[in-house]
Amino acid sequence: MPEGSVSRRYLSPDTMPSPYGYSQVVEARGGRTVFLAGQVPFNANDELVGPGDFPAQVRQAFENVKAGLAAVDMTFANVVKMQFFVTDIANLAKVRDIRDEFIDTTQPPASTSVQVVALFRPDVLFEMDVIAVG
Repeated sequence: MPEGSVSRRYLSPDTMPSPYGYSQVVEARGGRTVFLAGQVPFNANDELVGPGDFPAQVRQAFENVKAGLAAVDMTFANVVKMQFFVTDIANLAKVRDIRDEFIDTTQPPASTSVQVVALFRPDVLFEMDVIAVG
């Protein structure tokens, strides 16, 4: 593999439980690794987007991740791991619907979803972080 190039393998081995919309294993070799801090539904003016509107909050967090990736010349195609924090796991299908607008669903990143009692403010319903390789 030439210096600076990246190879990725997205796997869901038969020896593991069948995933729903994510890969069980993502192997990335080469390139650089970028860790994005947890992104919440605030815009560039530090205003909460979508008070009480879960899908609007999810979309804003994804847009923030998109902006963070762009700052290091990457896109969602570079994301190998996503982690979601939700205050109500019943909203997970809404997260997946919005996520699928941003990722390649034929090679989805590894993913973890966690229900939490609360995030850093009571009006924040969603947070996500990602790891990208490029």
